[in-house]
Amino acid sequence: MTRTITKHAKAKAIGYRRATLARISGGFRVAVAGIAILAGVSAPAHAQGWKPTRQVSYTVPAGPGGALDQAARKIVEIAEKRHLIDKPIVIENKPGGAGRMALAPLDQHPGDPHYLSVITYSLLTNQIMGQLPVGFEDYTMLALLFGEYVTVSVRTESPIRDALDLVERLKKNPNSLSLGVATSLGNHIHVGAAKPLKAAGVDISKMVVVPYKSSQESLTNMLGGHLDVMASTTPNVLAQMQAGRIRVLAVASGSRLDGPFSSIPTWKELGVSATYDSAQGVMTSKGVPPEAIAYWNDFFKKVSSDPEWIEFVKSRQWEPRYRNATQTRGELARAYQDSREVLTDLGLATR
Repeated sequence: MTRTITKHAKAKAIGYRRATLARISGGFRVAVAGIAILAGVSAPAHAQGWKPTRQVSYTVPAGPGGALDQAARKIVEIAEKRHLIDKPIVIENKPGGAGRMALAPLDQHPGDPHYLSVITYSLLTNQIMGQLPVGFEDYTMLALLFGEYVTVSVRTESPIRDALDLVERLKKNPNSLSLGVATSLGNHIHVGAAKPLKAAGVDISKMVVVPYKSSQESLTNMLGGHLDVMASTTPNVLAQMQAGRIRVLAVASGSRLDGPFSSIPTWKELGVSATYDSAQGVMTSKGVPPEAIAYWNDFFKKVSSDPEWIEFVKSRQWEPRYRNATQTRGELARAYQDSREVLTDLGLATR
């Protein structure tokens, strides 16, 4: 009898243990499922960051082959090589209309971060001169990528010996020499040359300034003896300077540049307390979500830190200068006031 009861008790105990394990196992599965559900709920919250869902349009306010176009295409090239984006970026060259042609896609697609355009300081100067009814505050600034400096040059045969000689001649007679700029009066090239000349005591409102369609055109005219002085950014004078056909008199940077321009004095070194630099960057339409701004900030930060981009920028004697969206707005606000002051002295400001 005792033996039978023991077997029965054992069987009952085994059954109890199995039932208990089943309940525990079931509870564990429910708990795991609950965790999975919670994970499923929280996953989208983590993945809410915006990213492009279709082709990105990137407009350039200049024709193919120029500095603006080269920089934009290098950005796309690096993005493709490094797999920084899984949607295509298509560059569209839209020169003309004081920049309005390139801005049109952004105006037509408010709040859509699939439309990008190049930031240049012409956006500031054209607004100040009344050539654009909009300005940088009417768009979403995303990033600045590099700075560029304005130089003044003469042909090697010029009687103008150096930058201080140029200043003295213009102080005596502001309209005795012609200054070439590209591509329009009052743009960043014009301002970048006029600011240090004004600081040196020249009446810049009386200077003879000749606008050309490109820096190459102004360079050709200077080499041909039809123009006395040329103002331009560093990439446009590098080849002819190295060939010994022109003399670069000064650069408006805060300190001496490296490489081929290391022998060129700054205006500050010459005793003229003035610097000027413009910058290039990227913007999108107004009203885009913060998540999109964060995405593009991260994208352009990665591009700007890429060794190939750094080498590309330095090869053109530009200054690597990444600025995020907030920093970009601050720099443009300061540059606006700086440019407005010079354009007022030039008699070109309307606002």
